[in-house]
Amino acid sequence: MLESLRSVEGVTLHDLYECYPEMDIDVPVERKLLLEHDVILFQYPFLLFGPPALVKEWMDLVLAHGWAFGRNGNALQGKWACHVITTGGSEGSYTKDGFNRFTMNELLAPLEQAAFLCGMRYLAPYVIHGTNIMTSDTIEEEAQGYRHTLEMFADKSFDLEKLDNSINLRDQIRNV
Repeated sequence: MLESLRSVEGVTLHDLYECYPEMDIDVPVERKLLLEHDVILFQYPFLLFGPPALVKEWMDLVLAHGWAFGRNGNALQGKWACHVITTGGSEGSYTKDGFNRFTMNELLAPLEQAAFLCGMRYLAPYVIHGTNIMTSDTIEEEAQGYRHTLEMFADKSFDLEKLDNSINLRDQIRNV
């Protein structure tokens, strides 16, 4: 998926693990990048029901009180936030009756709340399920679908206001 977006016009790819292999996050650089963009996508594999450690560390350091939220903390006000997630489990495993007992939206509630706290507008997650059993053709198909989504974000081909935050963004985009 990462390779599919490297050349999308109007999209900045910022790989935290490439930039910070020692987890020594440069907070001023990260905040500058956030200020330069209207839509922030957090892309990661869903590990033990949340983002990887570096993503969480980034959130804790960069989205600080007084800058992103709290008194005088309005730097991200009105920007869009979306989590782009891959899971090994099937879509059915992320239901109340499924193996994981909770829906993806329920598991992501703390991240949605973090966006809300920062005054950001939250988009439904873009979730690709079942990556553990995907064929190379399916992986390529998903990568192209994701690239198409990013192109639509970049050229503003659709109205973000009209998207339904209760439905997987991936499924919504495929119907546009």
